[in-house]
Amino acid sequence: MIDLAAYSPAVQAGALVGAVLLEAVALYVGYGAVEQVAKPLVERITHT
Repeated sequence: MIDLAAYSPAVQAGALVGAVLLEAVALYVGYGAVEQVAKPLVERITHT
């Protein structure tokens, strides 16, 4: 874990916003990949 306590509040806030943004992008990409895999599977199951 990175210790940001020594930095100014503005740097801490920027790091938090950056971490949340990075997490959001990772989840967006991850859920997109899951959708690409699951969508054909669900369609195949529902149409049989």
